This record gives sequence, structure tokens and C-alpha cells, in this order.
Amino acid sequence: MQKILVIEDEKEMARGLKDILEYDGYEVVTVETGKEGIQAASRREPDCIILDLMLPDISGYEVCEQIRRKHRIPILMLTAKSQDHDKIRGFKVGADDYLTKPFSVGELSARVMALLRRHGQYAQEMDLIRIGPNTVDVKHFIILRGEKEYSMSHYEVELFKLLYSHANQPVTRDEILDKVWGTDNFPTNRTVDNFIVKLRKKLEEDYRNPRHILTIYGIGYKLSP
Repeated sequence: MQKILVIEDEKEMARGLKDILEYDGYEVVTVETGKEGIQAASRREPDCIILDLMLPDISGYEVCEQIRRKHRIPILMLTAKSQDHDKIRGFKVGADDYLTKPFSVGELSARVMALLRRHGQYAQEMDLIRIGPNTVDVKHFIILRGEKEYSMSHYEVELFKLLYSHANQPVTRDEILDKVWGTDNFPTNRTVDNFIVKLRKKLEEDYRNPRHILTIYGIGYKLSP
């Protein structure tokens, strides 16, 4: 069963959204504040997020931006505002779609279904990824280059997926540590560097002069497909 996270502080609206989505067959988790929403996005692993723009603690824009830094979960932004500049700002911080109150039950259901379908197609595309002369099979933990085949560890796959999800954008060491290892495992920056070297040896023709996994000095790393 697919899970929807609803971040909405108006109790009646949250209850209505929950009823609609549960009727459509989804599992629904509701929270009332932006900070709770950010935590739930990581802990509850939803398939889609419905995010109200006006929240009591921090704005929906900030919530969206923080979630997008770590996750590719599709986000439907919900608001009473209809001005174009509000929508543009929402898309700039990472929203996938925008729904203005009031809205019909049918429109909400259709928007959620479309987001989940597009996200599912993206997930399938990520099974086989072309990086230069390499084909990375993240589902089977292997990298193919010509007749050579290299196996990947769990952490190598997760590190690669994170870099690929931010292709051509720098990813900080702190974000890598938090997303791939988690703070409970007590990793260090050296851990990240070591795994970067391992990936380079499998992805790069000359790992000492990488063309795909690039160091962004003082920040972290960037994947250039």
C-alpha cells in the first residue's frame, strides 16, 4: 500500500484529506507542523507528500526545500494563494505540482495519482543508469563497462544513487553521511572519501583523474554523467 504524508495544520482540512486518500486506497500519515513534516519524510518514507504552504512554525517553502535536499519524494503543494509568483517560488524550491484551495476531490485524486505514476517511472529508469561508458545496475549491485563487471556494496549503491539524484550539483559530505550512513553509525568524512575512491575505481577509466565523480573542494562531491 502506498503511503501519503499530509503536512497540514488545519484539523478539518487534514481530516478531509485523510478521508479522501484512504478512500482511494492509500495509507495516510498526518502531521501539523513543518518540522514534524521534515522528520516524517525521513522516518516514515512516504511515496508522496501533500504540503500546505501556510504552517504555524515554518513556511511550506522552507519545508519543501529541506525535504528536497535529501529526498526525491513527489511533493504536491497545497495553498489558498493563486498568484503566479507563489507557484513559481514553489517550483523553484522543489515542488512537483501545485493545487489551489478550494479544489475538487477528483482533482486531488488525479494529481496524486499522476505524481505517483511519474515517480514510479523515474524509479524504474534508475534501475539501469548510463554514466559515460558504464551501465550501472543499481538493482543488482553491478557496474558494466565493456566486458568488465564490477560488484558494488550496499553503501556504494546508496552513495551512487544519492549523487545521481543530484546530478551536476554538489552534494556536501554532511549530507552524504546523513543520507547514506546515518549518524547512528558514527561515520566520518574519511568514510565518504574512501567510498568515493572505491566508486571511482569502478566507474572511471582513470580514477586518479576522474571525469564523472568530481571533488568540489571545501564542499563535497558532484556526479557528472
